[in-house]
Amino acid sequence: MAPSTARRPRPRGGYWLYLLPSLVLFTGVILVPFLMNIAISFTRWSGVGTPRWIGLDNYAKLVRDERFWASFGHNIALIVAMAILPTILGLVLAAALFDYIAKRFGPRTAAALRAAYYLPQVLPIAVAGVVWGWMLHPSYGAVNQIFGLKVNWLGDPDFALATVMAVMVWFQLGYPVVIFMSGLQRTDPALYEAAQIDGASWWRRFWHITIPQIRPEIYVVLLTCTIAALKVFAPIFVLTRGGPGDATMVPSYFSYLNFFQKANVGYGSAIATVLALIIAVVTFLFLRLQERDS
Repeated sequence: MAPSTARRPRPRGGYWLYLLPSLVLFTGVILVPFLMNIAISFTRWSGVGTPRWIGLDNYAKLVRDERFWASFGHNIALIVAMAILPTILGLVLAAALFDYIAKRFGPRTAAALRAAYYLPQVLPIAVAGVVWGWMLHPSYGAVNQIFGLKVNWLGDPDFALATVMAVMVWFQLGYPVVIFMSGLQRTDPALYEAAQIDGASWWRRFWHITIPQIRPEIYVVLLTCTIAALKVFAPIFVLTRGGPGDATMVPSYFSYLNFFQKANVGYGSAIATVLALIIAVVTFLFLRLQERDS
């Protein structure tokens, strides 16, 4: 009698063994500190001694805090600079590199330009911030020297936020370009060839072929860049420290100030908790919108 060749059923749930290290790391590094942060937000605590329970007082104070709402308004401006503008410019640049530069000058030229756009993402934000601080210095900065100006770009409340937004567009632009060019690799070249034979202009090919084909990538870029803008901290810390005055204050840096400079840990935790809740709601809305559009 021939031996049976039937396969033994694999035990279900075996993959959990491979997920266990990540689960332990997630619990210890993210989940537990987040729950502790929520608990501390209901207390008055200076960082030493025993926290004193005060209920929702920190959140009531937050609702009335004009500095928080002003910082949140600055965060919305940074969403424009870090998500909306880079997405729009990245779409145009990626389509131009894919549909024009690569065909006219070769794929190596397009790849070199793509790498050049992505280079700011490789630089540490501290290094990029220091370099931009030198370039924008009111006395010896390259920007003022080249254009013959005497503007205190980062020290004048009228220019500071717009200057930070411009720097963040430069820093963030390479990410959507790379993502969109990757998405364009899976599009059918016959679509572009047929549209070109029919006499469609580059703009019409971009609007009717490129954007519909990479719509999933557009959602990914908008979501990840919006989250990055909401929790932005390092560029503000390096460039302006929230100043001058509160001209570039954002919730993440406002939370940091209460944590470490004012020793008001409970209030800083409340700010961080509200910011995390906003990020979670924005993520949920993006995912629902993507599901509805797919």
